[in-house]
Amino acid sequence: IMEPSQSEMNILSNGKSHDLGDDVGVPLKTMLDEDQYEEPDDGLENEEFLPNEGGKKPIRFTDFEGKTSFGMSVFNLGNAIMGSGILGLAYAMANTGILLFWFLLTAVAALSSYSIHLLLKSSGIVGIRAYEQLGYRAFGNLGKIAAGTAITLQNIGAMSSYLYIVKSELPLVIQAFLKAEPNSDLWYLNGNYLVIMVSASIILPLALMKQLGYLGYTSGFSLSCMVFFLTAVIFKKFQIPCPFEEFSVNGTASHLSLNDSVHIHEYNNGVVHEDDDSHCTPRMFTINPQTAYTIPILAFAFVCHPEVLPIYTELRNPSKKKMQKVSNISILIMYTMYFLAALFGYLTFYGNVEAELLHTYSRIDPYDTLILCVRVAVLTAVTLTVPIVLFPVRRAIQQMIFPTKSFSWLRHIAIALILLTFINILVIFAPNILGIFGIIGATSAPCLIFIFPAVFYIRIVPKEDEPMNSLPKIMAACFAALGFSFMVMSLSFIIIDWTTGEGLAVGGH
Repeated sequence: IMEPSQSEMNILSNGKSHDLGDDVGVPLKTMLDEDQYEEPDDGLENEEFLPNEGGKKPIRFTDFEGKTSFGMSVFNLGNAIMGSGILGLAYAMANTGILLFWFLLTAVAALSSYSIHLLLKSSGIVGIRAYEQLGYRAFGNLGKIAAGTAITLQNIGAMSSYLYIVKSELPLVIQAFLKAEPNSDLWYLNGNYLVIMVSASIILPLALMKQLGYLGYTSGFSLSCMVFFLTAVIFKKFQIPCPFEEFSVNGTASHLSLNDSVHIHEYNNGVVHEDDDSHCTPRMFTINPQTAYTIPILAFAFVCHPEVLPIYTELRNPSKKKMQKVSNISILIMYTMYFLAALFGYLTFYGNVEAELLHTYSRIDPYDTLILCVRVAVLTAVTLTVPIVLFPVRRAIQQMIFPTKSFSWLRHIAIALILLTFINILVIFAPNILGIFGIIGATSAPCLIFIFPAVFYIRIVPKEDEPMNSLPKIMAACFAALGFSFMVMSLSFIIIDWTTGEGLAVGGH
């Protein structure tokens, strides 16, 4: 295993470097919590730190004084987990059934928590809180580049999908509030202009924050917007009848054009309507051609791994046990919101739910005030998530291109500007951007969630402590194999989708 250079070891994961000469004669601060030794695994954090020239220990992550509170860390990680994919979970439930959906969602949540456990244990053993540096410690430069590239591609894909939602949805919301003509040429109804304005006025200032912990307040507000979305979905379940009535321009409603719940039997003397109540009955298990496409959507519902280690770094009084609690609480909150949003969305529309839940509400009344407010809330949440996702990309770029440089505001701002400019260009000029990043999400997401945490763990944990035939390493190897299977399956679904024109493009968030 290659040993990192002195300069790489001195880099803290927030981008700062530290001159060891400044600390001559000053004892290193350990900042260990009382609960850090409650678990045997946590004791490993003091062992096997990377050696330093001259026999001195490098500045470790435990020497960095994090200032972000436990609650703010939960908000940040929860916001990193919460993606626009929540809008498609009701559709996923319609194609899996309530019980199968619940089983898959529970399994994915548990696997995500286990994956974070592998990351935290690996980082504790070697004293590193940067995903890319874990790759370096495990496989040298190749591992660092692989991890940094996967983080960059995955998060650029996620940010592009968020801004694509802003581009497509914000003009419709403004049009509905102003009751403007659908084909109006007004500049403020042009999605290209709006996405640039949102990026420059909201996302960029937040992305220029020096530390991720400062975004805790915006993350909390973003999550509150999604709570409002969930509340509206539950409320609408008891307001919309089944079968629902389609909105019509001439003021009349029709059950027929958009509802499969009414079957029409034609006879020579007229038309007879026959209601089938089975289409307004929830299904526990459903297997159809779309079921296979919904599984990868659920598999990537808890993608937050690039953000875990930066949040760990900035956590006040950090320990592996404390960060695992942050992760478990964040996953539990998102798990609950995901399931409730999927359940009540499905119980509102049953088999008629669309892949994007809010579009289904628009079929009933596109000018419904509550749904318009919900769309604004979702757009706000999506917009405020972009800066959270941008931080790991910037750090990955710095680790790959400028590993020996100390923190620089000029570089910090320049990378954010270049990233946002590049993503805006993609969103504006690439009409099939979601399909392109579907492949990226299907390859980078399994690597970040399953494969990398497992193989890094196997390589970093000493064989003296855990031989290859030990249960933890066997479980990690199986976990990596599971991730590889997910990657092959996701790519297969996307290829089928492109060749047949059916199904869903599978992406990260």
